[in-house]
Amino acid sequence: MKIAIDLAQLARQIMQEKGLQPNFSNEELQQLSQITHPAPLSLTYMDLRSLVWCSIDNDDSRDLDQLTYAEIEGDNKITLWIAIADVDALVSKDSAIDIHAKMNTTSVYTPAKIFPMLPEKLSTNLTSLSENEDRVAIVVKIQINQTGDIENSSLFQAIVHNYAKLTYNIVGDWLEEKNDLPVEIARVPGLEKTLRIQHQAAQILKQNRHAAGSLTLESPKAEAKIDSNGQIVIQSSLPNFAQQLIEEFMVAANRATAEHFSEAKIVSLRRVVRIPKYWNRIVEVAKSFGENLPEEPDSKALDSFLIKRKQVDPASFPDLSLTIIKLLGRGEYVVENDKDSPPGHFALALSDYTHFTAPNRRFPDLISQRQYKAFLQGQKNSPYKPQELNSLAKHCTLQEDSANKVERQLNKSAAAALLSSQIGSVFKGLVTGIGDKGTWVRIFQPAVDGKIIRGFEKLRIGDKVSVKLTYVNIPKGFIDFVTE
Repeated sequence: MKIAIDLAQLARQIMQEKGLQPNFSNEELQQLSQITHPAPLSLTYMDLRSLVWCSIDNDDSRDLDQLTYAEIEGDNKITLWIAIADVDALVSKDSAIDIHAKMNTTSVYTPAKIFPMLPEKLSTNLTSLSENEDRVAIVVKIQINQTGDIENSSLFQAIVHNYAKLTYNIVGDWLEEKNDLPVEIARVPGLEKTLRIQHQAAQILKQNRHAAGSLTLESPKAEAKIDSNGQIVIQSSLPNFAQQLIEEFMVAANRATAEHFSEAKIVSLRRVVRIPKYWNRIVEVAKSFGENLPEEPDSKALDSFLIKRKQVDPASFPDLSLTIIKLLGRGEYVVENDKDSPPGHFALALSDYTHFTAPNRRFPDLISQRQYKAFLQGQKNSPYKPQELNSLAKHCTLQEDSANKVERQLNKSAAAALLSSQIGSVFKGLVTGIGDKGTWVRIFQPAVDGKIIRGFEKLRIGDKVSVKLTYVNIPKGFIDFVTE
C-alpha cells in the first residue's frame, strides 16, 4: 500500500524522544565542508593494492567498512585478510563530527530513511572502502589451519583497493549454485579463485566455532522497506553463504583484535552476551521437543540440541531460532579489566570479543580503531582513559538499545500501515516475548510483530498461535491481536 504517513519525519521525532540526534549541526557541517579528499596514502603503510580485494554487503549499502581476501599457502593453511576502513584518519577525536558520532554511537536504519552516524560524504565516500578507489585501512591478517584454529594473526596499517563491490544476493546465489558465475566477479582476474577460498575458509571457521559451542541460529530477519514506487514491503530472508562468509570473517577479525588488545595490555571495550538469565525457559523449550539440557547454562549442549532440531525439522527451525534468540538476551559493552574472568560472548562461545570491523557505522569500533592505531604508532598514552571507557561502554550500550527501539518502532509503524486494511484478518504466529509490558507475537505472513491484548494468559515464549488483528496505530507502531 502507499505510505499514509511521513515515516522519515516520524523517525526524526522518535529519535529525539530516545535521546538520539537525527540531524547534523551547523558546526558539524562546517567541519565537513573542510574535508575534501580521502586520507592521504602514507608511504609508511604496507601497500596491499595488488591483492584482489572486494566488498560484500547489502544491495543498497554504500558505507563499506570492510574488504576481504584469502589465499591458500603451504601446508594447506589459509590466510585471511580483512581490511577495515580507517575512519580515524579523517575524523579526529572530540571534533564536532566525532561528538555527534559519540552521541548516537551508531547509524540508525529505518524504512524511509537511514540516519548515518557519520555524514554520508564521509561514510559512503571519503571514509568508505569504495569500489575502484585506493584507501588507507587497518588490516587484520589471520592464518588458520584446516580445522579452523587460528595459528597466528597480526594487525597493521595498509593501502588497499576495492576491485569489486559485490552483494550478498549476487555472491550467495552463485556460491549456492543457483546462478552461474556473475559478471561482476568474472571481469576481475583472480576474484573467483579468492572468493571460493574465502567460502571454504568461512565454512571451516563456522564448523570450528560450533564445535566449541557457538550457537546454530537461523532466524529470518524481517525489515520494512519503501520500494521505488513508494510501496511498503516486508522483506524476510535467511542468511546465505555470502552472509555467512562475511559473518565468519568479521567474528574472526573481532576475536583476533581482542586478543591483540590483551597482548598489548590495552584496556578496551568488549562486546558481551552474558549467560542467559532465562536458561530455565530454554530448558523447558528443549523438553517440549523431548530433549534434556543441563540445569546450568551450557552453550555446547544448547548447540547440539539446535543442530538436531535443524536436521529433524528444518522448516520450523527458524521459529525455534527466534525463540532462543529472544531468551538469550541482548548484548552489551563492557571494559575489559579482568582478563582472567572475562564475561565473554555466550552465543559465540568466545571469552574475548570486541567490535572493530564497522567504524563508519558503530562508535565502539572507532574507539577500538583509535586505541590500536595509537599502539601501532608507538604513542605512550591511549586516546581513551579507563574512566572514559567505562562511561562510554555504558553510553554505547544505552544508545544502541535506543537505536534498536527506534528501528523496531519504525518497522512497526510501517507494518501497521501495511496491515491497516486487514483489521479482522486471522494470522498464524509465534509468541516471542512475555513481560510486564505484555505478550508479543510475530506473525509469519507478512513477518510482523505485534501485541496480544486478549487470550494470552496461558501462553509461553515459543508457542505457536492463531491471532486476529483488531487494531493498529501507525504513528505509535501499535499492532494489536487477540488469540483465536
